[in-house]
Amino acid sequence: MLQQDAPEDYVIGTGEAHSVRDLCQIAFETLGMDYQDYVIEDPQYFRLAEEKPLVANPTKAKQNLGWVPEVDFTALIQRMVLADLEALQ
Repeated sequence: MLQQDAPEDYVIGTGEAHSVRDLCQIAFETLGMDYQDYVIEDPQYFRLAEEKPLVANPTKAKQNLGWVPEVDFTALIQRMVLADLEALQ
């Protein structure tokens, strides 16, 4: 991306949709915990309908740069949690 002749905007993402619940479930499971024991869901903050799904479209990065995600969502969350845990110790 930084080696291109002219600057351009690129979206970097997997193109997959995930919920906050998915993130919490993976993060807590990484630590051997159940997120439902710690996270309170408040229905007043639920988004019942989005006009457009909030999903990255990395097509331009793939076409112009040959970029494809190498880490899936689950592995990314696991890496983040373990890195934070290591930084705390």
